[in-house]
Amino acid sequence: MISQELTWQGLIPNLSSFQTKFVSSETLTPAILSDIQPRLSDGIQHFVDEFAQTRFMFIKSDESETYLSLYANAITPLLAEINTIDGDYQLSEDNRVFQWENGVTSRFSSRDKIAYRNWIEPEQLFGYVTPSLNLVPGLLHQINGGILVIAASTLINQPLMWARLKNMVNRQQLEWLPYSDNQPLPIEIEPQPLELKVIIVGDRLALEEFEFTSPELFSCAIYGEYEPVMFFEDEEQLTLWMRYIKSIIDSNKLPNISPDGWLPFIQQAVRYCEDKFNLPLDNLWLVRSLVDASHYHVNHLLTQESFNQANENRQWRHSFLAERTQDDILQEQIFVKTEGEVIGQVNGLSVLQYPGHPDAIGEPSRITCVAHLGDGEFTDVERKAELGGNIHAKGMMIMQAYLNYELKLEQPQPFSASIVFEQSYGEVDGDSASLAELCALISALALQPIDQQIAITGAVDQFGYVQPIGGVNEKIEGFFDICEKRGLTGNQGVIIPMANVRHLCTKSAVVEAVKEGQFHIWPVEHVAQAITLLTKQPYFEQQAEEENVHLLALIQERINQANSPDKARLPWFLKWMS
Repeated sequence: MISQELTWQGLIPNLSSFQTKFVSSETLTPAILSDIQPRLSDGIQHFVDEFAQTRFMFIKSDESETYLSLYANAITPLLAEINTIDGDYQLSEDNRVFQWENGVTSRFSSRDKIAYRNWIEPEQLFGYVTPSLNLVPGLLHQINGGILVIAASTLINQPLMWARLKNMVNRQQLEWLPYSDNQPLPIEIEPQPLELKVIIVGDRLALEEFEFTSPELFSCAIYGEYEPVMFFEDEEQLTLWMRYIKSIIDSNKLPNISPDGWLPFIQQAVRYCEDKFNLPLDNLWLVRSLVDASHYHVNHLLTQESFNQANENRQWRHSFLAERTQDDILQEQIFVKTEGEVIGQVNGLSVLQYPGHPDAIGEPSRITCVAHLGDGEFTDVERKAELGGNIHAKGMMIMQAYLNYELKLEQPQPFSASIVFEQSYGEVDGDSASLAELCALISALALQPIDQQIAITGAVDQFGYVQPIGGVNEKIEGFFDICEKRGLTGNQGVIIPMANVRHLCTKSAVVEAVKEGQFHIWPVEHVAQAITLLTKQPYFEQQAEEENVHLLALIQERINQANSPDKARLPWFLKWMS
Protein backbone atom coordinates (compact mmCIF):
# COMPACT_ATOMS: atom_id res chain seq x y z
CA MET A 1 0.00 0.00 0.00
CA ILE A 2 2.07 2.90 -1.35
CA SER A 3 0.92 6.50 -1.66
CA GLN A 4 1.39 8.13 -5.05
CA GLU A 5 2.61 11.73 -5.01
CA LEU A 6 0.44 14.29 -6.80
CA THR A 7 1.79 16.16 -9.81
CA TRP A 8 1.25 19.89 -10.15
CA GLN A 9 -1.62 19.32 -12.58
CA GLY A 10 -3.65 17.81 -9.74
CA LEU A 11 -3.51 21.02 -7.71
CA ILE A 12 -5.73 23.07 -10.03
CA PRO A 13 -8.81 22.32 -12.15
CA ASN A 14 -8.09 21.15 -15.70
CA LEU A 15 -9.76 23.69 -18.02
CA SER A 16 -7.60 23.20 -21.12
CA SER A 17 -10.44 21.59 -23.09
CA PHE A 18 -12.67 24.66 -22.67
CA GLN A 19 -10.45 27.28 -24.34
CA THR A 20 -12.68 27.43 -27.44
CA LYS A 21 -15.67 28.22 -25.25
CA PHE A 22 -13.77 31.05 -23.56
CA VAL A 23 -12.92 32.60 -26.93
CA SER A 24 -16.58 32.59 -28.04
CA SER A 25 -17.96 33.77 -24.68
CA GLU A 26 -19.05 37.15 -26.10
CA THR A 27 -21.78 35.43 -28.12
CA LEU A 28 -23.43 33.85 -25.07
CA THR A 29 -26.96 34.89 -24.16
CA PRO A 30 -27.63 35.76 -20.48
CA ALA A 31 -29.30 33.07 -18.37
CA ILE A 32 -32.44 33.61 -16.32
CA LEU A 33 -33.39 32.18 -12.93
CA SER A 34 -35.23 29.19 -14.39
CA ASP A 35 -32.06 28.18 -16.26
CA ILE A 36 -29.84 27.97 -13.20
CA GLN A 37 -32.45 27.09 -10.56
CA PRO A 38 -34.93 24.74 -12.25
CA ARG A 39 -36.23 23.19 -9.00
CA LEU A 40 -36.79 26.56 -7.34
CA SER A 41 -38.40 27.97 -10.48
CA ASP A 42 -40.77 24.99 -10.68
CA GLY A 43 -41.82 25.62 -7.07
CA ILE A 44 -42.44 29.30 -7.82
CA GLN A 45 -44.49 28.38 -10.89
CA HIS A 46 -46.67 26.04 -8.80
CA PHE A 47 -47.04 28.74 -6.17
CA VAL A 48 -48.28 31.29 -8.70
CA ASP A 49 -50.61 28.80 -10.42
CA GLU A 50 -52.24 27.66 -7.17
CA PHE A 51 -53.39 31.15 -6.28
CA ALA A 52 -56.53 30.16 -4.41
CA GLN A 53 -55.10 27.12 -2.62
CA THR A 54 -51.59 28.06 -1.47
CA ARG A 55 -50.92 31.48 0.01
CA PHE A 56 -47.47 31.00 1.55
CA MET A 57 -44.14 29.89 0.16
CA PHE A 58 -40.80 29.50 1.95
CA ILE A 59 -37.48 29.85 0.11
CA LYS A 60 -34.25 28.79 1.77
CA SER A 61 -31.83 31.44 0.61
CA ASP A 62 -29.81 34.45 1.60
CA GLU A 63 -32.32 37.18 2.42
CA SER A 64 -30.30 40.15 1.19
CA GLU A 65 -31.76 42.79 -1.11
CA THR A 66 -29.99 41.19 -4.08
CA TYR A 67 -31.80 37.86 -3.72
CA LEU A 68 -35.20 39.39 -2.94
CA SER A 69 -34.90 41.50 -6.08
CA LEU A 70 -33.86 38.42 -8.07
CA TYR A 71 -36.99 36.51 -7.03
CA ALA A 72 -39.29 39.49 -7.63
CA ASN A 73 -37.94 40.01 -11.14
CA ALA A 74 -38.34 36.29 -11.93
CA ILE A 75 -41.93 36.19 -10.65
CA THR A 76 -43.18 39.38 -12.35
CA PRO A 77 -43.62 37.85 -15.84
CA LEU A 78 -45.73 35.07 -14.31
CA LEU A 79 -48.29 37.50 -12.86
CA ALA A 80 -49.77 38.87 -16.08
CA GLU A 81 -53.20 37.41 -15.28
CA ILE A 82 -53.51 38.90 -11.79
CA ASN A 83 -56.46 41.26 -11.49
CA THR A 84 -56.16 44.53 -9.62
CA ILE A 85 -58.54 45.21 -6.74
CA ASP A 86 -60.19 48.65 -6.75
CA GLY A 87 -62.23 50.33 -4.07
CA ASP A 88 -62.58 53.30 -1.77
CA TYR A 89 -63.84 54.18 1.70
CA GLN A 90 -66.88 56.33 2.30
CA LEU A 91 -68.06 57.65 5.66
CA SER A 92 -71.53 56.36 6.57
CA GLU A 93 -74.45 58.73 6.93
CA ASP A 94 -74.27 58.59 10.74
CA ASN A 95 -70.50 59.27 10.62
CA ARG A 96 -69.78 56.15 12.67
CA VAL A 97 -68.29 53.76 10.14
CA PHE A 98 -65.95 53.92 7.17
CA GLN A 99 -67.59 51.63 4.61
CA TRP A 100 -65.78 49.88 1.79
CA GLU A 101 -67.11 50.37 -1.74
CA ASN A 102 -65.86 48.01 -4.46
CA GLY A 103 -64.92 49.01 -8.01
CA VAL A 104 -63.83 52.58 -7.36
CA THR A 105 -60.32 53.61 -8.39
CA SER A 106 -58.67 55.35 -5.45
CA ARG A 107 -55.50 55.54 -3.39
CA PHE A 108 -56.54 52.21 -1.83
CA SER A 109 -56.54 50.45 -5.22
CA SER A 110 -53.75 48.02 -5.98
CA ARG A 111 -51.00 49.44 -8.19
CA ASP A 112 -48.24 46.79 -8.33
CA LYS A 113 -48.17 43.05 -8.92
CA ILE A 114 -45.27 42.33 -6.61
CA ALA A 115 -43.09 44.01 -4.01
CA TYR A 116 -40.11 42.88 -1.93
CA ARG A 117 -38.85 44.17 1.38
CA ASN A 118 -35.75 43.33 3.40
CA TRP A 119 -37.22 45.29 6.33
CA ILE A 120 -40.55 47.03 6.89
CA GLU A 121 -42.42 48.50 9.86
CA PRO A 122 -46.04 47.49 10.65
CA GLU A 123 -47.54 50.88 9.74
CA GLN A 124 -45.68 50.81 6.41
CA LEU A 125 -47.03 47.33 5.70
CA PHE A 126 -50.65 47.62 6.85
CA GLY A 127 -51.26 51.35 6.72
CA TYR A 128 -52.75 53.22 9.69
CA VAL A 129 -55.42 55.62 10.85
CA THR A 130 -54.43 59.03 12.21
CA PRO A 131 -56.26 60.67 15.15
CA SER A 132 -57.80 63.06 12.61
CA LEU A 133 -59.47 60.09 10.84
CA ASN A 134 -57.13 60.14 7.87
CA LEU A 135 -56.67 56.66 6.35
CA VAL A 136 -53.07 56.15 5.19
CA PRO A 137 -52.68 53.12 2.87
CA GLY A 138 -49.78 50.71 3.32
CA LEU A 139 -47.82 48.37 1.09
CA LEU A 140 -50.53 45.68 1.22
CA HIS A 141 -52.98 48.11 -0.36
CA GLN A 142 -50.55 48.77 -3.21
CA ILE A 143 -49.95 45.08 -4.03
CA ASN A 144 -53.42 43.72 -3.20
CA GLY A 145 -53.99 40.91 -5.68
CA GLY A 146 -50.26 40.26 -6.05
CA ILE A 147 -47.30 38.79 -4.14
CA LEU A 148 -45.18 40.06 -1.26
CA VAL A 149 -41.58 38.81 -1.01
CA ILE A 150 -40.25 39.47 2.48
CA ALA A 151 -37.16 38.56 4.54
CA ALA A 152 -37.75 36.01 7.29
CA SER A 153 -35.78 38.03 9.87
CA THR A 154 -38.25 40.91 9.49
CA LEU A 155 -41.12 38.70 10.61
CA ILE A 156 -39.13 36.87 13.30
CA ASN A 157 -38.04 40.14 14.90
CA GLN A 158 -41.60 41.51 14.76
CA PRO A 159 -43.79 38.58 15.87
CA LEU A 160 -46.94 40.70 16.30
CA MET A 161 -46.66 41.96 12.72
CA TRP A 162 -46.20 38.35 11.52
CA ALA A 163 -49.27 37.20 13.47
CA ARG A 164 -51.38 40.00 11.96
CA LEU A 165 -50.10 39.38 8.44
CA LYS A 166 -50.75 35.64 8.66
CA ASN A 167 -54.25 36.23 10.02
CA MET A 168 -55.14 38.77 7.34
CA VAL A 169 -53.84 36.64 4.47
CA ASN A 170 -55.69 33.54 5.69
CA ARG A 171 -58.96 35.43 6.32
CA GLN A 172 -58.55 37.43 3.09
CA GLN A 173 -59.36 40.65 4.86
CA LEU A 174 -57.13 43.70 5.17
CA GLU A 175 -57.90 45.25 8.54
CA TRP A 176 -56.93 48.72 9.75
CA LEU A 177 -54.66 49.45 12.66
CA PRO A 178 -54.50 52.57 14.85
CA TYR A 179 -51.61 55.01 14.60
CA SER A 180 -50.44 53.79 18.01
CA ASP A 181 -50.91 50.39 19.66
CA ASN A 182 -51.76 52.19 22.92
CA GLN A 183 -55.10 53.51 21.66
CA PRO A 184 -58.03 51.94 19.80
CA LEU A 185 -59.29 52.97 16.37
CA PRO A 186 -61.09 56.31 16.61
CA ILE A 187 -63.83 55.00 14.33
CA GLU A 188 -65.01 51.65 13.03
CA ILE A 189 -63.53 50.77 9.63
CA GLU A 190 -64.71 47.89 7.52
CA PRO A 191 -61.92 45.55 6.35
CA GLN A 192 -61.36 45.51 2.63
CA PRO A 193 -60.93 42.32 0.56
CA LEU A 194 -57.37 41.02 0.45
CA GLU A 195 -56.01 38.70 -2.22
CA LEU A 196 -52.35 38.25 -1.36
CA LYS A 197 -49.64 35.61 -1.49
CA VAL A 198 -46.50 35.80 0.63
CA ILE A 199 -43.00 34.44 -0.08
CA ILE A 200 -40.78 34.28 3.01
CA VAL A 201 -37.04 34.12 2.32
CA GLY A 202 -34.47 33.09 4.93
CA ASP A 203 -31.74 30.66 5.88
CA ARG A 204 -32.42 27.24 7.35
CA LEU A 205 -32.38 28.38 10.98
CA ALA A 206 -34.80 31.22 10.23
CA LEU A 207 -37.23 28.90 8.44
CA GLU A 208 -37.02 26.52 11.38
CA GLU A 209 -38.63 29.26 13.49
CA PHE A 210 -41.70 29.22 11.25
CA GLU A 211 -41.79 25.43 11.21
CA PHE A 212 -41.84 25.50 15.03
CA THR A 213 -44.26 28.39 15.61
CA SER A 214 -46.61 27.76 12.66
CA PRO A 215 -46.35 24.04 11.84
CA GLU A 216 -49.76 23.87 10.14
CA LEU A 217 -48.85 26.72 7.80
CA PHE A 218 -45.33 25.43 7.12
CA SER A 219 -46.53 21.93 6.23
CA CYS A 220 -49.05 23.27 3.68
CA ALA A 221 -46.78 25.92 2.14
CA ILE A 222 -44.64 25.37 -0.94
CA TYR A 223 -40.93 25.05 -0.19
CA GLY A 224 -38.00 25.91 -2.42
CA GLU A 225 -34.24 26.30 -2.16
CA TYR A 226 -31.79 28.54 -3.95
CA GLU A 227 -28.97 26.12 -4.70
CA PRO A 228 -25.65 27.91 -4.01
CA VAL A 229 -23.60 25.67 -6.33
CA MET A 230 -24.07 23.85 -9.62
CA PHE A 231 -22.37 20.66 -10.72
CA PHE A 232 -19.64 21.17 -13.30
CA GLU A 233 -18.16 18.41 -15.40
CA ASP A 234 -18.75 19.10 -19.07
CA GLU A 235 -18.93 21.98 -21.53
CA GLU A 236 -22.71 22.23 -21.41
CA GLN A 237 -22.72 22.86 -17.67
CA LEU A 238 -19.85 25.33 -17.93
CA THR A 239 -21.66 27.19 -20.70
CA LEU A 240 -24.77 27.54 -18.53
CA TRP A 241 -22.68 28.97 -15.69
CA MET A 242 -20.95 31.40 -18.07
CA ARG A 243 -24.36 32.56 -19.30
CA TYR A 244 -25.33 33.21 -15.69
CA ILE A 245 -22.17 35.29 -15.24
CA LYS A 246 -23.15 37.16 -18.39
CA SER A 247 -26.51 38.05 -16.84
CA ILE A 248 -24.79 39.34 -13.68
CA ILE A 249 -22.42 41.45 -15.77
CA ASP A 250 -25.29 42.93 -17.77
CA SER A 251 -27.51 43.66 -14.75
CA ASN A 252 -24.65 45.34 -12.86
CA LYS A 253 -23.22 47.11 -15.94
CA LEU A 254 -19.76 45.61 -15.48
CA PRO A 255 -17.01 45.03 -18.08
CA ASN A 256 -17.15 41.80 -20.06
CA ILE A 257 -14.65 39.00 -19.40
CA SER A 258 -11.92 38.51 -21.99
CA PRO A 259 -11.06 34.98 -23.22
CA ASP A 260 -7.97 34.81 -20.97
CA GLY A 261 -9.93 36.15 -17.98
CA TRP A 262 -12.21 33.14 -17.63
CA LEU A 263 -9.42 30.80 -16.48
CA PRO A 264 -8.41 32.66 -13.27
CA PHE A 265 -12.03 33.55 -12.55
CA ILE A 266 -13.15 29.91 -12.74
CA GLN A 267 -10.18 28.84 -10.61
CA GLN A 268 -11.19 31.35 -7.94
CA ALA A 269 -14.80 30.15 -8.20
CA VAL A 270 -13.79 26.49 -7.83
CA ARG A 271 -11.66 27.36 -4.80
CA TYR A 272 -14.58 29.22 -3.26
CA CYS A 273 -16.70 26.06 -3.61
CA GLU A 274 -13.81 23.85 -2.42
CA ASP A 275 -14.63 21.38 -5.18
CA LYS A 276 -13.28 21.05 -8.72
CA PHE A 277 -16.68 19.77 -9.88
CA ASN A 278 -18.78 22.62 -8.49
CA LEU A 279 -19.23 26.23 -9.58
CA PRO A 280 -20.80 28.87 -7.31
CA LEU A 281 -24.18 30.46 -7.86
CA ASP A 282 -23.74 32.71 -4.83
CA ASN A 283 -24.83 36.01 -6.34
CA LEU A 284 -23.18 38.17 -3.68
CA TRP A 285 -19.76 36.49 -4.01
CA LEU A 286 -19.87 36.58 -7.80
CA VAL A 287 -20.78 40.27 -7.92
CA ARG A 288 -18.08 41.10 -5.38
CA SER A 289 -15.44 39.21 -7.39
CA LEU A 290 -16.43 40.86 -10.66
CA VAL A 291 -16.55 44.33 -9.11
CA ASP A 292 -13.10 43.82 -7.54
CA ALA A 293 -11.67 42.77 -10.91
CA SER A 294 -13.32 45.73 -12.65
CA HIS A 295 -10.96 48.08 -10.79
CA TYR A 296 -8.17 46.61 -12.92
CA HIS A 297 -10.00 46.34 -16.26
CA VAL A 298 -8.08 46.72 -19.51
CA ASN A 299 -9.94 48.46 -22.35
CA HIS A 300 -13.19 47.76 -20.50
CA LEU A 301 -12.43 44.03 -20.35
CA LEU A 302 -11.74 41.82 -17.33
CA THR A 303 -8.51 40.06 -18.24
CA GLN A 304 -6.38 37.43 -16.56
CA GLU A 305 -4.33 40.21 -15.01
CA SER A 306 -7.50 41.90 -13.74
CA PHE A 307 -8.57 38.86 -11.72
CA ASN A 308 -5.04 38.08 -10.53
CA GLN A 309 -4.43 41.64 -9.34
CA ALA A 310 -7.82 41.80 -7.62
CA ASN A 311 -7.13 38.53 -5.81
CA GLU A 312 -3.62 39.57 -4.77
CA ASN A 313 -4.88 42.91 -3.53
CA ARG A 314 -7.64 41.26 -1.51
CA GLN A 315 -5.21 38.81 0.10
CA TRP A 316 -2.81 41.67 0.92
CA ARG A 317 -5.59 43.71 2.54
CA HIS A 318 -6.67 40.72 4.65
CA SER A 319 -3.20 39.39 5.48
CA PHE A 320 -2.45 41.07 8.81
CA LEU A 321 -3.53 38.17 11.03
CA ALA A 322 -1.89 35.54 8.84
CA GLU A 323 1.40 37.45 8.81
CA ARG A 324 1.37 37.83 12.59
CA THR A 325 0.84 34.08 13.01
CA GLN A 326 3.67 33.31 10.59
CA ASP A 327 5.96 35.76 12.38
CA ASP A 328 5.34 33.99 15.69
CA ILE A 329 6.45 30.71 14.12
CA LEU A 330 9.43 32.18 12.25
CA GLN A 331 10.63 33.99 15.38
CA GLU A 332 10.20 30.75 17.35
CA GLN A 333 7.59 32.13 19.70
CA ILE A 334 5.51 29.20 18.50
CA PHE A 335 7.61 26.07 17.94
CA VAL A 336 7.05 24.34 14.61
CA LYS A 337 9.90 22.28 13.16
CA THR A 338 10.22 21.95 9.39
CA GLU A 339 13.44 19.91 9.43
CA GLY A 340 14.81 16.94 11.38
CA GLU A 341 13.11 13.96 13.04
CA VAL A 342 11.39 13.66 16.42
CA ILE A 343 9.74 10.70 18.16
CA GLY A 344 6.09 11.33 19.03
CA GLN A 345 5.87 14.73 17.36
CA VAL A 346 4.06 15.62 14.14
CA ASN A 347 3.00 18.77 12.32
CA GLY A 348 -0.77 18.86 12.21
CA LEU A 349 -2.67 21.36 10.08
CA SER A 350 -5.48 23.60 11.32
CA VAL A 351 -7.81 26.18 9.84
CA LEU A 352 -8.63 29.14 12.05
CA GLN A 353 -11.66 31.39 11.58
CA TYR A 354 -11.21 34.57 13.59
CA PRO A 355 -14.36 36.48 14.62
CA GLY A 356 -15.02 39.36 12.27
CA HIS A 357 -12.40 38.22 9.76
CA PRO A 358 -13.69 37.22 6.30
CA ASP A 359 -11.12 34.52 5.49
CA ALA A 360 -10.11 31.19 6.99
CA ILE A 361 -6.41 31.04 7.85
CA GLY A 362 -4.40 27.82 7.65
CA GLU A 363 -1.50 27.24 10.01
CA PRO A 364 0.57 24.28 11.24
CA SER A 365 0.25 23.02 14.82
CA ARG A 366 2.73 20.94 16.78
CA ILE A 367 1.06 17.77 18.08
CA THR A 368 3.04 15.70 20.57
CA CYS A 369 2.52 12.33 22.24
CA VAL A 370 4.44 10.69 25.08
CA ALA A 371 4.00 7.04 26.05
CA HIS A 372 5.03 5.45 29.34
CA LEU A 373 4.30 2.40 31.47
CA GLY A 374 0.86 2.68 32.97
CA ASP A 375 -2.66 1.27 32.96
CA GLY A 376 -3.32 1.63 29.23
CA GLU A 377 -5.15 4.96 29.46
CA PHE A 378 -4.90 7.36 26.51
CA THR A 379 -5.19 10.91 27.84
CA ASP A 380 -6.56 13.64 25.62
CA VAL A 381 -5.01 16.67 27.33
CA GLU A 382 -7.25 19.10 25.44
CA ARG A 383 -10.33 17.28 26.75
CA LYS A 384 -8.97 17.07 30.28
CA ALA A 385 -8.28 20.80 30.26
CA GLU A 386 -11.79 21.44 28.85
CA LEU A 387 -10.28 22.92 25.69
CA GLY A 388 -11.35 20.07 23.40
CA GLY A 389 -14.73 20.02 21.66
CA ASN A 390 -17.02 17.03 21.33
CA ILE A 391 -16.05 16.26 17.73
CA HIS A 392 -12.35 16.32 18.65
CA ALA A 393 -13.05 13.95 21.55
CA LYS A 394 -14.94 11.63 19.21
CA GLY A 395 -11.98 11.57 16.81
CA MET A 396 -9.63 10.69 19.67
CA MET A 397 -11.79 7.79 20.80
CA ILE A 398 -12.06 6.43 17.24
CA MET A 399 -8.29 6.66 16.85
CA GLN A 400 -7.69 4.76 20.10
CA ALA A 401 -10.24 2.09 19.21
CA TYR A 402 -8.56 1.53 15.85
CA LEU A 403 -5.09 1.06 17.34
CA ASN A 404 -6.30 -1.35 20.02
CA TYR A 405 -8.09 -3.35 17.34
CA GLU A 406 -5.06 -3.33 15.04
CA LEU A 407 -2.67 -4.60 17.72
CA LYS A 408 -4.93 -7.59 18.53
CA LEU A 409 -3.59 -7.78 22.06
CA GLU A 410 -4.05 -10.89 24.17
CA GLN A 411 -2.98 -9.09 27.33
CA PRO A 412 -3.71 -5.65 28.82
CA GLN A 413 -2.16 -2.63 27.19
CA PRO A 414 0.74 -1.70 29.54
CA PHE A 415 1.42 1.75 28.10
CA SER A 416 -0.37 4.97 28.88
CA ALA A 417 -0.10 7.93 26.54
CA SER A 418 -1.01 11.60 26.50
CA ILE A 419 -1.61 13.64 23.36
CA VAL A 420 -1.74 17.43 23.16
CA PHE A 421 -1.75 20.39 20.78
CA GLU A 422 1.30 22.29 21.99
CA GLN A 423 0.97 26.05 22.54
CA SER A 424 -2.76 25.94 21.93
CA TYR A 425 -4.64 28.32 24.21
CA GLY A 426 -8.13 28.19 22.77
CA GLU A 427 -10.71 25.50 22.13
CA VAL A 428 -9.74 22.73 19.72
CA ASP A 429 -12.54 21.01 17.84
CA GLY A 430 -13.06 18.90 14.76
CA ASP A 431 -11.66 15.48 13.87
CA SER A 432 -9.30 16.60 11.09
CA ALA A 433 -6.28 16.12 13.40
CA SER A 434 -7.10 12.52 14.35
CA LEU A 435 -4.82 11.11 11.63
CA ALA A 436 -1.93 13.26 12.86
CA GLU A 437 -2.62 12.28 16.46
CA LEU A 438 -2.73 8.58 15.54
CA CYS A 439 0.63 8.87 13.75
CA ALA A 440 2.14 10.63 16.77
CA LEU A 441 0.83 7.85 19.02
CA ILE A 442 2.24 5.09 16.79
CA SER A 443 5.58 6.89 16.69
CA ALA A 444 5.69 7.20 20.48
CA LEU A 445 4.78 3.53 21.02
CA ALA A 446 7.19 2.22 18.36
CA LEU A 447 9.96 4.68 19.30
CA GLN A 448 10.39 5.60 15.64
CA PRO A 449 10.95 9.30 14.74
CA ILE A 450 8.67 11.31 12.46
CA ASP A 451 10.05 13.46 9.65
CA GLN A 452 9.30 17.08 10.62
CA GLN A 453 9.51 18.19 6.98
CA ILE A 454 6.06 16.71 6.43
CA ALA A 455 2.74 18.01 7.76
CA ILE A 456 -0.45 15.96 7.81
CA THR A 457 -4.20 16.40 7.96
CA GLY A 458 -7.10 13.97 7.84
CA ALA A 459 -9.66 12.10 9.91
CA VAL A 460 -9.65 8.34 10.48
CA ASP A 461 -12.35 5.75 11.06
CA GLN A 462 -12.20 2.66 13.27
CA PHE A 463 -10.62 0.65 10.43
CA GLY A 464 -7.81 3.14 9.82
CA TYR A 465 -9.16 4.55 6.57
CA VAL A 466 -8.56 8.25 6.03
CA GLN A 467 -11.60 10.48 5.61
CA PRO A 468 -11.86 13.93 3.98
CA ILE A 469 -11.59 17.21 5.86
CA GLY A 470 -12.36 20.87 5.16
CA GLY A 471 -10.08 23.76 4.32
CA VAL A 472 -7.50 21.59 2.58
CA ASN A 473 -6.16 24.42 0.39
CA GLU A 474 -5.66 26.78 3.32
CA LYS A 475 -3.97 24.02 5.33
CA ILE A 476 -1.50 23.20 2.57
CA GLU A 477 -0.71 26.87 1.99
CA GLY A 478 -0.28 27.56 5.71
CA PHE A 479 2.52 24.96 5.98
CA PHE A 480 3.99 25.88 2.59
CA ASP A 481 4.34 29.55 3.57
CA ILE A 482 6.41 28.63 6.64
CA CYS A 483 8.61 26.24 4.67
CA GLU A 484 9.12 28.78 1.87
CA LYS A 485 10.14 31.56 4.26
CA ARG A 486 12.61 29.23 5.98
CA GLY A 487 13.85 27.89 2.66
CA LEU A 488 12.46 24.94 0.74
CA THR A 489 14.57 21.79 1.08
CA GLY A 490 12.95 19.75 -1.67
CA ASN A 491 11.76 17.16 0.86
CA GLN A 492 8.94 19.11 2.48
CA GLY A 493 5.30 18.46 1.81
CA VAL A 494 1.85 17.67 3.10
CA ILE A 495 -0.11 14.43 3.50
CA ILE A 496 -3.82 14.82 2.74
CA PRO A 497 -6.78 12.42 2.42
CA MET A 498 -7.21 10.93 -1.04
CA ALA A 499 -10.84 12.07 -1.00
CA ASN A 500 -9.68 15.70 -0.81
CA VAL A 501 -7.88 15.62 -4.17
CA ARG A 502 -11.05 16.87 -5.86
CA HIS A 503 -11.01 19.90 -3.56
CA LEU A 504 -7.52 21.10 -4.46
CA CYS A 505 -7.11 24.52 -6.02
CA THR A 506 -3.97 25.98 -4.48
CA LYS A 507 -2.27 29.29 -5.13
CA SER A 508 0.27 29.60 -7.92
CA ALA A 509 3.30 29.59 -5.58
CA VAL A 510 2.41 26.09 -4.37
CA VAL A 511 1.78 24.87 -7.92
CA GLU A 512 5.17 26.16 -9.06
CA ALA A 513 6.99 24.62 -6.08
CA VAL A 514 5.39 21.22 -6.74
CA LYS A 515 6.17 21.55 -10.44
CA GLU A 516 9.86 22.16 -9.61
CA GLY A 517 10.01 19.30 -7.08
CA GLN A 518 10.57 21.67 -4.14
CA PHE A 519 7.32 20.75 -2.36
CA HIS A 520 5.20 17.60 -2.34
CA ILE A 521 1.57 16.57 -1.85
CA TRP A 522 0.84 12.95 -0.90
CA PRO A 523 -2.80 11.76 -0.90
CA VAL A 524 -3.40 8.72 1.32
CA GLU A 525 -6.29 6.32 1.87
CA HIS A 526 -5.10 4.52 5.02
CA VAL A 527 -3.06 5.32 8.08
CA ALA A 528 -0.50 2.74 6.92
CA GLN A 529 0.43 4.95 3.98
CA ALA A 530 0.65 8.08 6.15
CA ILE A 531 2.82 6.63 8.93
CA THR A 532 5.12 4.97 6.39
CA LEU A 533 5.73 8.33 4.70
CA LEU A 534 6.33 10.02 8.07
CA THR A 535 8.70 7.44 9.59
CA LYS A 536 10.17 5.85 6.45
CA GLN A 537 9.35 2.51 8.13
CA PRO A 538 6.77 -0.10 6.96
CA TYR A 539 3.61 -0.17 9.05
CA PHE A 540 2.63 -3.84 8.96
CA GLU A 541 4.01 -7.18 7.86
CA GLN A 542 2.78 -7.01 4.27
CA GLN A 543 4.76 -3.79 3.74
CA ALA A 544 7.96 -5.04 5.38
CA GLU A 545 10.82 -6.55 3.47
CA GLU A 546 12.61 -9.58 4.88
CA GLU A 547 15.39 -7.60 6.51
CA ASN A 548 13.14 -4.90 8.00
CA VAL A 549 10.73 -4.96 10.91
CA HIS A 550 7.44 -3.16 10.75
CA LEU A 551 5.99 -0.61 13.21
CA LEU A 552 3.22 -2.86 14.58
CA ALA A 553 5.83 -5.50 15.40
CA LEU A 554 7.92 -2.97 17.30
CA ILE A 555 4.89 -1.89 19.33
CA GLN A 556 3.87 -5.47 20.09
CA GLU A 557 7.43 -6.30 21.08
CA ARG A 558 7.50 -3.41 23.55
CA ILE A 559 4.15 -4.52 24.96
CA ASN A 560 5.33 -8.11 25.35
CA GLN A 561 8.47 -6.98 27.14
CA ALA A 562 6.50 -4.69 29.43
CA ASN A 563 4.02 -7.47 30.31
CA SER A 564 6.76 -10.09 30.78
CA PRO A 565 9.78 -8.21 32.12
CA ASP A 566 11.47 -11.33 33.57
CA LYS A 567 10.99 -13.52 30.49
CA ALA A 568 14.07 -14.10 28.34
CA ARG A 569 13.93 -11.79 25.41
CA LEU A 570 14.81 -13.20 22.00
CA PRO A 571 15.79 -10.93 19.13
CA TRP A 572 12.78 -9.73 17.17
CA PHE A 573 13.84 -11.50 13.96
CA LEU A 574 13.84 -14.90 15.74
CA LYS A 575 10.39 -14.28 17.22
CA TRP A 576 8.88 -13.25 13.92
CA MET A 577 10.37 -16.03 11.81
CA SER A 578 7.55 -18.26 12.93
